Amino acid sequence: MKVTVFSTKPYDTQFLSRANPPGRHRLIFLDSRLTPETAAAAGGSEAVCGFVNDDLGAGVLRVLAAQGTRLVALRCAGFNNVDLVVARDLGICVARVPEYSPHAVAEHTVALILTLNRKIHRAYARVREGNFALDGLLGFDLHSRTVGIVGTGKIGAAFARIMAGFGCHLLAFDPKPDPGCVALGVSYVPMAKLLRDADIVSLHCPLTPKTRHLIDAAAIAQMRQGAMLINTSRGAVVDTRAVIKGLKSGRIGSLGLDVYEEEADLFFENLSDKVIQDDVFARLLSFPNVVITGHQAFFTAEAMHAIAEATLANITEFERSGRALHEVSVEKLA
Repeated sequence: MKVTVFSTKPYDTQFLSRANPPGRHRLIFLDSRLTPETAAAAGGSEAVCGFVNDDLGAGVLRVLAAQGTRLVALRCAGFNNVDLVVARDLGICVARVPEYSPHAVAEHTVALILTLNRKIHRAYARVREGNFALDGLLGFDLHSRTVGIVGTGKIGAAFARIMAGFGCHLLAFDPKPDPGCVALGVSYVPMAKLLRDADIVSLHCPLTPKTRHLIDAAAIAQMRQGAMLINTSRGAVVDTRAVIKGLKSGRIGSLGLDVYEEEADLFFENLSDKVIQDDVFARLLSFPNVVITGHQAFFTAEAMHAIAEATLANITEFERSGRALHEVSVEKLA
């Protein structure tokens, strides 16, 4: 099949090419994002391969369908950027990578926690300037602290196992409790109790209409004073403006983000020679108790290999049978 791959970086080309048997699929790599303006570049492709910030709304899908595209193969787990109703009506199959390396994201979450708690980012900058003073770098033992986990799918469960190793008390909120987490000693509680009791709140839930701005002003008001908030799930799970107010009031003691609700114009690009126009994001960067990474939690060699293999497997199976291995549809979500 001819497949146009959007939002391509050098590492995408490397891993996808390696996973593609010689001569099996014709992969056309484009560094541009998929938008209404760039959709025409996929002309003649039976499939397009998109990433988290590609626009797969109604307008783009109609352009793709008119050009002969029958498959959208997402090389990510999230699919909130796809209009599934329109895709169904147009006869376009949507597939994703449901899992790749939950350990990658879970471990990055822990890295953010340790960085914020022990002020590693500030200590690193000080030492490079010859400043070895410890004032302002005081942290706390993770042992015996209470960690609240919102969402205990594969990533949340992997995170729970790591934090159990630190000797933390684990609370969780999820409509479908995980038996493995229960066996580990995780206590499933209502969201209000989790927010009230947790020293650290870590978000591992998908972005759905129900979870959009799950952490808003009302939720923040329920949090323990000075609690740490970590988000490595989806940016819009957090109301950023409300979080900024929480940081200013001290309700949120520290914040770690690997995702941001308006990240599409920022993340995965080198903007070091430009002025960031997003004033909300710029405000976040001004806090000394905030650490932000650019949606890199998934970015390990193991995860990239798994993503490429699953993406190509979806494409190959669709070519063979007309059905992808990991389809996403309105019916499946109902």
